[in-house]
Amino acid sequence: MNIELKNVTKKYGNQFALKDVSLSLSSGKIYGLIGPNGSGKSTLLKIIGGLCFPDSGTVLVGNQRAERTLLKNIAYLTELDMFYEHFRVQDMIYFYDSQFADFQLEKAFTILKEMKIDQNKKLKQLSKGNRGKVKLVLALARDAPVVLLDEPLSGLDPVVRESIVRSLLSWLHFEEQTVVIATHEISEVEQILDEVIVVSTGQVIEKKNVEELREESKMSLLNWYKDVNQK
Repeated sequence: MNIELKNVTKKYGNQFALKDVSLSLSSGKIYGLIGPNGSGKSTLLKIIGGLCFPDSGTVLVGNQRAERTLLKNIAYLTELDMFYEHFRVQDMIYFYDSQFADFQLEKAFTILKEMKIDQNKKLKQLSKGNRGKVKLVLALARDAPVVLLDEPLSGLDPVVRESIVRSLLSWLHFEEQTVVIATHEISEVEQILDEVIVVSTGQVIEKKNVEELREESKMSLLNWYKDVNQK
């Protein structure tokens, strides 16, 4: 499902979260959304997901304006830790199954097993890393045309991050999905990205094909990003 943003601006008080952002995202690609804290990455994902609204500009997901009802077509992993604390892991999975028609129950339990998480444990008993894994399971088990992942590797140790990134290609139907991953873990996700979008102070300053970028710059994505920030 294609996504189109035209001249999107969003302010919180007197501060610009996004400023005149125009962006086209195509189905069948995995995009990396990178930039420092406070650059507007999370706001951009929320606006695409219809969880907040721009002050000006338009956002189209498919042929529809982005609004909360579109969440039926969007799997969104928030950076926030939002769980029913008294639920067990499996309770949360069954709850998502009851809420989303595209939720794949068998897939959820398969990913959960691969991540070595005890489905009978209460969510409040899980470590920060394992809570992050459960959030990822809930997002990836949906067969949604748009997948938005906000810091999916946050709180995970390096070995686990590497394992999850390798597995993402088998968990996602990326040929038919539009996937956007906002992350600081640039080196880990570089191998699976088709394009990278750099955001700074609420503006998109670069959008590049990752393979072409490496060929042209002779740099890794991380080193290229560092170079861009120094300009």
